[in-house]
Amino acid sequence: MDYGSKIYVAGHRGLVGSALYRNLIEKGFTNIITRTHDDLDLKNYEAVGSFFQAEQPEYVLLAAAKVGGIMANNIYRAQFIFENLQIQNNVIHHAYLNGVKKLLFLGSSCVYPKSAPQPIKEDYLLTDILEYTNEPYAIAKIAGIKMCESYNLQYGTNFISAMPTNLFGPNDNFHLENSHVLPALLRKMHLSKLMEEGKYDEVKSDLGLEKSVSDTVNSESDLIAYLQKYGIDVDLSSGKPLVSLKIWGSGSPMREFLWSDDLADACIYIMNNLDFKDLHDENKGVEVRNTHINVGSGKEISIKDLAYLVKDTVGFKGNIVFDITKPDGTMRKLLDVSKLNNLGWTPKIKLQEGIREFYKFYLNYK
Repeated sequence: MDYGSKIYVAGHRGLVGSALYRNLIEKGFTNIITRTHDDLDLKNYEAVGSFFQAEQPEYVLLAAAKVGGIMANNIYRAQFIFENLQIQNNVIHHAYLNGVKKLLFLGSSCVYPKSAPQPIKEDYLLTDILEYTNEPYAIAKIAGIKMCESYNLQYGTNFISAMPTNLFGPNDNFHLENSHVLPALLRKMHLSKLMEEGKYDEVKSDLGLEKSVSDTVNSESDLIAYLQKYGIDVDLSSGKPLVSLKIWGSGSPMREFLWSDDLADACIYIMNNLDFKDLHDENKGVEVRNTHINVGSGKEISIKDLAYLVKDTVGFKGNIVFDITKPDGTMRKLLDVSKLNNLGWTPKIKLQEGIREFYKFYLNYK
């Protein structure tokens, strides 16, 4: 990509898209196209077509998606598969129709089988069953990978897919029900800290209760009951708030995390240095599979150790309780990132440093 190339970042307000936008600006790219959801609904086929015809982007970074944590994925199964298929189908197809030079489709590590050998290589895709809780979302993302491969093979496009590990960073989703594990832990730890310090007004401010449900949360006991729905238990029997935070599962699952700005750096590296032809061997016959690229840190941590790392960062002094009646999800999910490392890219931000920066962002975000 040249610095003046016309680049469309789809989903520029989200966790990944905003990191891509920042990275492009920092690197000196000057012709970046964005649209908010109000300006362009990517689920609308005709609207997406009109946008591509009018703007004629040369490069597309497809980071727009409906995303959420384990609870949201399990509850809103139909929405996750339907909306994600709509978004990616429309953008990928119209990129082809309008002669986009290169497109990068952002998927997720949940595309891999639940019991895949560790670390997970790109070749393990579609070798076994998926984790049930996020199966609809994963199937949509797998469809995106195969759509890019298929368009490349039939139409000669240059569409590449990247599968990031668990991400965190600025503009993450901190919703108490629908967020991923790290932002959920960080926000709940922060609320727990405020409760043990008796800063109930700050808790209300954080939750936005003075605007949304102020009619039902009028007292200290109302607030405590409200927080209990999200695993924050407050005991006032001793006169001083004793707070404990309940976390889903045993704490045993291992997870890999990557700072979102590192992912963005990897994506721009891929766009500048790799083409579809570099990701498969034309001499191996007619079957072209698994041309996507894993993007991760190559390091993992247990949910339990992650919880205590966040606890120390936030300064919460109460107890952490692991609710073993709730599902753990996949027990281990570490990506094999040797393909990308061998191509010349490695991450820069370590997990502890990233969590410190993440908490700073959250305190300003509120």
